[in-house]
Amino acid sequence: RVVMITGDYLKTAIAIARNVNILQPQDNEDLAAMDCARLRPGGEYLGHGDMDLLTSSVRVFARAKPEDKLEIVKSLQRQGAVTAMTGDGVNDAPALNQANIGVAMGIQGTEVAKGASDMILTDDNFCSIVAAVEKGRAIYAGIQKFVAFIMSVHIAEVMQIFFCIVTGIPVMRTPLQILFLILVTDLPPSIALGMEPGEKTILLERPRPKQEPVVLGWMWFSMVLNGAVLSVVIIAVYIISLMLYCDGRVFQSDIDQLEDFQPKLMNARTVAFISLVWSENVRSYTSRSFDKPVWHDLLGNVHMQKAIILAQICLYVAVLVPFFSTDILQLRGLDVGITGWLLALLGPVGCVVLCEACKLITAFQMQRHQRTLAEHHAAEDKRLAEAAAKHSVSSQPPPQPTKPAAAVFSAAPEAKVAMAAAPSAAKSAAVDPESQSVASPKAAPAKQSPAGGPPSVGCACFLGPTVAQMSIGGAAARR
Repeated sequence: RVVMITGDYLKTAIAIARNVNILQPQDNEDLAAMDCARLRPGGEYLGHGDMDLLTSSVRVFARAKPEDKLEIVKSLQRQGAVTAMTGDGVNDAPALNQANIGVAMGIQGTEVAKGASDMILTDDNFCSIVAAVEKGRAIYAGIQKFVAFIMSVHIAEVMQIFFCIVTGIPVMRTPLQILFLILVTDLPPSIALGMEPGEKTILLERPRPKQEPVVLGWMWFSMVLNGAVLSVVIIAVYIISLMLYCDGRVFQSDIDQLEDFQPKLMNARTVAFISLVWSENVRSYTSRSFDKPVWHDLLGNVHMQKAIILAQICLYVAVLVPFFSTDILQLRGLDVGITGWLLALLGPVGCVVLCEACKLITAFQMQRHQRTLAEHHAAEDKRLAEAAAKHSVSSQPPPQPTKPAAAVFSAAPEAKVAMAAAPSAAKSAAVDPESQSVASPKAAPAKQSPAGGPPSVGCACFLGPTVAQMSIGGAAARR
C-alpha cells in the first residue's frame, strides 16, 4: 500500500494522488484522503486506537507537519506493517529514522536525510523502489527453491538407505560416495537455484505475512513427495542393476554367497550412482519453479547451465578416472558396459515424468495458499474500511444553526471572512485548487425581509494575501 504524506493542501494532494493512481477512481475521497489537522484536534494527537483506525485506511495525508509523518509511521508499525519512508529534507529525518526502511533521495536529498536513511535512491525514481521489491522477492523465492531442492535430496538419501537396511538388500552407496554427492554434484545446482532471476509474475503474488516461515506447509509436502519420487526411481534402477550384475540375486545374504561378489556389487552401485546424479541434475531444472513446467524458460538461468556442466564433469571424473574411481570411491564406470549406462537413463526420465506430475498437486496448493492470503487481506481491508467510515461519521461535528443576522469578523490581517447578504454570491465563488484561494464577485446588497426583520443571509469567503509552502518533488514554492 502506497501512502502519500505531503504538506500540500488537501485538494492539491488529492489531484496529485489521482494523477499517479495512488487514489483510484472508485475511492471515496472523504475516507481515503484527509487533512492532518484531524490527527491532532485541539493540538493533541489522537489516542493510539483512533490514530491507527485512520492510518489503516487513509492513503493521502495533506498539510502534514514533520511530527505528523513520525506519528503516521509509528501508527503503521503498531499495526504490524513494514514501513518504508521516502524523504529528501531535514524535516523528514525523524520519520526516515523511525521507519523500518528509510529511503532518501540521492540527487535532491540533504545530507541529514541520507544519514538517517537505510537506503539511498541514486536516481530519485520511485520505480527503483518497485524494482528493488521485485528483486527482493526473487531472492527470497530463490532461497525457498534452494532449501526445497537440497532438503528433498537429503530426504531421498535417507529413504534409500532406510529401504536398503529394512529390506536386507546391500546398502546402495558408501559413506564416501554420499559425501561426494552432497558436496560435489548436488551443491552447485542448489546454489544456482538460489540465483534464479525470478518469475515474471512474482509481483502479482500477495505480500507474505511477517510471521510466515521460509518453508511453508505445501513446500514440505512437495519436498517429501519429490524425495519419495527420486527414491522410488533410483531404488528401481538399483534393484534391476543387482539382478543384472549379481546373477539375479538381490538380497545381501544371497549376494555374499557369490564368488568374487565385490566387483559385481560395485557395478550395481555404479549404475545407481550415475542414475542418481543424472536424476538430481534433471530435478535441478524441474525445481526452478514449483508450478511451471520444466520447459518454461528452460535456459533462463545461466548459472544453472554452468552448475550442471560442473556436476557432470565431476561425475565422469568420479566413475571413469582409474584409481580415484575404483580404489577411493569404489565405482567402476568402465566396467558396467553400455547396458549399465542405458539402464542409468531410466532414473532421469522417470524423475522428469513423475516430478512434473507432482507439480499439479503443488500448483493447486500454491493457488489455495494465495487465495487464503487474498481472502484474509480482503476481509481485513473491509473491516478497516467499515471502522474508518464509522469513525468518520462519529467524528463529524454537529451542524451549527444558522443565525438570522449578518456578521463580519476578522480572523487575521491576512484573511477576512465576510457574511454577505446575497446567497448567489457564495454559489458563484470560484476556487483555485493550486493556491486554495477563493475568489468571489462582489456581494449583492442585503435584501430586507418583508416584515422588516433581519436580512436573509448568504456566505462568501474572501482570503487576503496568504503565504504557504508547498513541496513537490523536493522543490518548495511559496504562494
